[in-house]
Amino acid sequence: MISPYQQATFAFSVNTSTQLPNEAEIEVAFVGRSNAGKSSALNALTNQKALARVSKTPGRTQLINYFNLPKPNHYLVDLPGYGYASVPTRIRAHWQDLLGNYLLTRQPLQGVVLIMDIRHPLKTLDMQMLDCCHARVLPVHILLTKADKFKRGAQAKQLLSVEKALTDFPAPVSVQTFSSLKKQGLDLLTARLNQWFDVNNNTKTPD
Repeated sequence: MISPYQQATFAFSVNTSTQLPNEAEIEVAFVGRSNAGKSSALNALTNQKALARVSKTPGRTQLINYFNLPKPNHYLVDLPGYGYASVPTRIRAHWQDLLGNYLLTRQPLQGVVLIMDIRHPLKTLDMQMLDCCHARVLPVHILLTKADKFKRGAQAKQLLSVEKALTDFPAPVSVQTFSSLKKQGLDLLTARLNQWFDVNNNTKTPD
């Protein structure tokens, strides 16, 4: 059976909170630092080469991009990357306002997939993003991307380190390693999304 995420299609882009769709029932958002591999992760999940734009210029995505899933009014949501210093101050301020408002007030939002480069996890802005999700007890699933940069032993060590750092985090959070290049970790990511989208299958849900 084809995964519902492989049937995702681009729906529309949003530049202000007033443009967010009123009819949405369930949304899961992908967010992370610029150049952490967010677009590549989305493309790997959907098994599409260019569903999400992979830019050579970090910070290029300035809009909230919505992707349709087969079930009506269910969406994958690609949020603008954060933390790229060369983005003009005015644009960066707009992103922060748009992101903050979306994460703190968006009712259809069921969970956040937070993208972190496995080589540089838990940076200050990542922790601020986690705190933002904690403010409304929004569950977070962390993808430690570009795992292929490490050997298996080093991946496991970094995963354990991040899990330990978040042991006492006061909101639901889970962590996994992921490689878009090797398609590593797709099963765990799919299982978490299935839980949030209430998709019935026999895939094991990550702890």
